[in-house]
Amino acid sequence: MGLFGKLVERRGDSIANPSNSMVSFLTGGLQSYTGKVVTEGNALTFSGVLACVNVISDTVASLPLFLYEKNQDTRTKARDHPLYELLHDQPNPEMTSASFRVMMQAHLLLWGNAYAEIQWGNDGYPKALWPLNPSTTIMEREQGTKKLRYRVSIPNGKQVLLPAENVLHLVGLTLDGIQGISPIGLAREAIGLGLSAEEFGSRFFGNNATPGGVLEHPKALGKDAQGNLRESWNEMHKGLENSHRIAILEEGMQYKQIGIPQKDAQFLETRKFQLEEIARIYRVPQHLIGVLDKATFSNIEHQDISFIKHTIRPWLVRWEQSMVRSLLTSIERKRYSIEFNVDGLLRGDINTRYKGYHFAINDGWMSGNDARKLENMELQDGLDEYFINGNMKPVKEILQGGGKSE
Repeated sequence: MGLFGKLVERRGDSIANPSNSMVSFLTGGLQSYTGKVVTEGNALTFSGVLACVNVISDTVASLPLFLYEKNQDTRTKARDHPLYELLHDQPNPEMTSASFRVMMQAHLLLWGNAYAEIQWGNDGYPKALWPLNPSTTIMEREQGTKKLRYRVSIPNGKQVLLPAENVLHLVGLTLDGIQGISPIGLAREAIGLGLSAEEFGSRFFGNNATPGGVLEHPKALGKDAQGNLRESWNEMHKGLENSHRIAILEEGMQYKQIGIPQKDAQFLETRKFQLEEIARIYRVPQHLIGVLDKATFSNIEHQDISFIKHTIRPWLVRWEQSMVRSLLTSIERKRYSIEFNVDGLLRGDINTRYKGYHFAINDGWMSGNDARKLENMELQDGLDEYFINGNMKPVKEILQGGGKSE
């Protein structure tokens, strides 16, 4: 049985009209000044949006996600808790943790909201997380209690009402604190220009990479004659399959090109700038979407670290806090935490890492095996001890000795 079938089976149907809904004031599906209607769906056909959504979603999905148990000043992985496997391995019987997170993060980046129904077990723990379609999920308040709830439209045309405690809701940029704003709606002009430039290029090459023109005839032509001439010309010369055909102009006709060559319209510059514009909107370093003009071997590593700190980390905080709020009870929040592990992504090159390990071991706050763990190497006997350089003395001891040291 499909997801929406399960919803109906568990909660029944409701076809009441939505009231005082809290739909974001700015969503996709709006027309840009270029004339292109920009939606969350067709925005992905623009390579810049697709590249940014891919790189952010894949990065979030690739990070280890753990449930930790707090023990005074330390913490351990809570592998025996029912929620551990749900987050780390399989949120529902049909998805892996990675595929679930790719989908939810893509929803966040396109709609500004991501929703998943929480299927609770009889023991009070979450048993599964089922993603909901953000384009058919509406947040609203109950008229009487004013509590939040979610109205989900299902494929058979009916609707299901879910209480807020049964929904994991991830929120992107928000102006009211509870409902995200669609990034596609906010950036519709930039995306619309990019889509229009791509369509222009496709039509340009679809017409044999030749700008539009006119056929001049020395005499006046009737309506039928004009139509026949236009049809025969397009049939013979339009499209890449008719490239380089020789045109024969009769009865004194002349062909005059009136289109603007792409180099004069700065077509390539426009397309490149729109890629940079989308990368700026999503805070993605340009080299990660294939724009390498300003990338060098010396700065790419620092850009990657900046990407983790300033782009990925804010999304992870949203994930972590939303999951803690929705999946743990108030008592459990004092004992457990949900965190992504980004250590592997923040590591520098091998020379930088080994220098760091050297200083840490010499200063006594890392052991040899601590360093081997971070490098995914097998632990060795005798490397669990902590050592410190014994030649150092306190400054006050040296001053008391008259400024002399042994």
